[in-house]
Amino acid sequence: MTLEEVLIQKPTERAQCTGKALEEVLVSAKDNDSLTVGVYESAKVMNVDPDSVSFCVLATDEEFECDIALQIHFTLIQSFCFDNDISIVRVSDMQRLAEIVGDKAEQLEDAHCVLITNPADGSWEDPALEKLHLFCEESRRLNDWVPEISLPER
Repeated sequence: MTLEEVLIQKPTERAQCTGKALEEVLVSAKDNDSLTVGVYESAKVMNVDPDSVSFCVLATDEEFECDIALQIHFTLIQSFCFDNDISIVRVSDMQRLAEIVGDKAEQLEDAHCVLITNPADGSWEDPALEKLHLFCEESRRLNDWVPEISLPER
């Protein structure tokens, strides 16, 4: 999808398309072992190899909206992403995000931050990731620096 095609979409169509693209990218990245899940694990990856990070997803829900420590972590992660030109979005359904990135057998307690990384060999590319980058670029033009995306329901 080109930038022009993204721009002519109605806002509701754009949000639905972007939510589906995010889910596709997360599933594909998980299959290619290109996901980092968790605030602390993500911070480690960003500190050690920021060039490997392609995309960042921050998630919260009503239970954690008033968690000051988490909000401070989010602010630091957002700042790091802006400084390193990493596209970043928010989702408001942490449970749904955990379902997508987690294994059925394991219960993910810290799915507040998910990074999509590029493998060292560069063999993994996803067209849906390009859609997400275009969405983030357009959102920044509209002064929405951390746009919120709704993940599709199951």
